[in-house]
Amino acid sequence: MSYHTLRTSLSLGSLFIWLSTTSLTSAALESESGSTLRSQLQPLAPTSLLLDIEKVGTSLVAVGERGHVLVFNDSWQQAPTPTQSLLTKVSFISDTHGWAVGHDATIIHTQDGGKTWQVQRQSPEQEVPLLDVLFFNETQGVAIGAYGLFYRTEDGGKTWVNEFHQELLLVEDRDYLAELKASDANAYDQEIMFMLPHFNRIIQLSDKRLLLVGERGLVAVSTDLGKTFTPLELGYEGSMFAVVEHGNQIWVAGLRGNMFRADMNLANWQTVELPITSSINGLISDDKGGLYIMANAGNRVYLDANFKPQLLTGRQGESLIDMASDRLGQWWTVGSGGVVKTATN
Repeated sequence: MSYHTLRTSLSLGSLFIWLSTTSLTSAALESESGSTLRSQLQPLAPTSLLLDIEKVGTSLVAVGERGHVLVFNDSWQQAPTPTQSLLTKVSFISDTHGWAVGHDATIIHTQDGGKTWQVQRQSPEQEVPLLDVLFFNETQGVAIGAYGLFYRTEDGGKTWVNEFHQELLLVEDRDYLAELKASDANAYDQEIMFMLPHFNRIIQLSDKRLLLVGERGLVAVSTDLGKTFTPLELGYEGSMFAVVEHGNQIWVAGLRGNMFRADMNLANWQTVELPITSSINGLISDDKGGLYIMANAGNRVYLDANFKPQLLTGRQGESLIDMASDRLGQWWTVGSGGVVKTATN
């Protein structure tokens, strides 16, 4: 078994556990000619798999399977999109300009708050998902994904340039690639595409640093908008799926209910004890100093301002991914069961 085959079999399991989409492949949604299909408007879209939700001005925008984008004002309405690829993340830099990313390295863009969307990038032949997108302003941004996929734009998404962050390779992988490059250039070109860990989440801190989390306990910080990263020692080798700045601390969480926090100096990570062992998908701050923890198996935990955990009533058997509140203060949860109005603690 080759290194790539072994690593693929070990790593994709954790990636798709988080996505909860083992049976969903966007390749089946592409025509034989490879042309992009538009998302179909469906009355049951709000009950389908949704992987992210974000507050945009007075609206909410959620994204998920088959290219679904849902917009909430007084009710949920599906917006037409130019893709049927699974969308994993949505992010807005203003009330009008936003981006969503997903499978097939798909990137779509809106200039009207999510009502209409245009494709900026899509590569079905890559068969690799993008998992997060972050813009610093209306022209500069990055998109990240599986196997260290990392794209940067300087023109609002008109063009995207791939970057390879060698500084995030394991030491043994760097040595292996150096030997392979010297002996077989073609094999090196193929292997390098799968050597980096999955990049799951990226955020910008209040001091403008970037924090990246991912597979194999990856936590890395950047002071130059992601041009270079410095890996941090977390003390845990499981995948991290969520990260948030909350209460002048950084919180990261992931597999099997593992969660850690550190001061803004990003040293001395402390374990956060929780009443769950299911994988954590999302961390959301509220306006009371508390933190919502969204997890698999229908688990939802609330940490109050004193870090006391409370297990809340969840949606049994479902994977809970994210939460957001609308203009009236009502919270909505997205996950494997779609979007649902949710009682707070």
